[in-house]
Amino acid sequence: MERNDLAFASGPRVRRYIIPGCRNMSNFCWAVITSLGGAGFILAGLSSLVQRNLLPFTFDFRSIVFFPQGVVMVFYGTVGLLFGLYTWFTIYWQIGSGFNEIDPQGNSVRIFRWGFPGKNRRIDLAYAISDIQSIRVDIQDGLTPKRAIYLVIKDQGPIPLLRVTVPCPVEEVELQAAELARILQVSLEMTNR
Repeated sequence: MERNDLAFASGPRVRRYIIPGCRNMSNFCWAVITSLGGAGFILAGLSSLVQRNLLPFTFDFRSIVFFPQGVVMVFYGTVGLLFGLYTWFTIYWQIGSGFNEIDPQGNSVRIFRWGFPGKNRRIDLAYAISDIQSIRVDIQDGLTPKRAIYLVIKDQGPIPLLRVTVPCPVEEVELQAAELARILQVSLEMTNR
């Protein structure tokens, strides 16, 4: 008997869905743009203070008066640099990444995510399959389309399993939710906004 046959003979397999969290191309782009933009604004504001162009090959910022324009540029540059630093740290710490694990044989669903550093960094939730009421799919169309799959627990409400902010076909999200509902043997709820 082959290895795959043994897995099917022993019962349903454990399924693990990997969640990437903050490590996506969009966050990398925002981190680079805000870091470079913030540094550029700070250097432009400081150029007006020291009366020397600190940004070569660009506009001559010595003609800008330091108070109030230079001060405002340094302020906005600091905010942009701090936001870029925050984004870099969320990428480094892998905030939101983890997995969803379904074990039909062990009658359990496990949701694991990494949070911000501290005593609650590890978010590890486990539920019995018998406590699951349904799988819910929220679809929001418009300028910022969003798709989300929730695990609805009896007496607790919905817990997000997957949020898709990148444009993807609705059918793909529906197929994934239908597969989860089939594995867990629960109903599938659809909501459109």
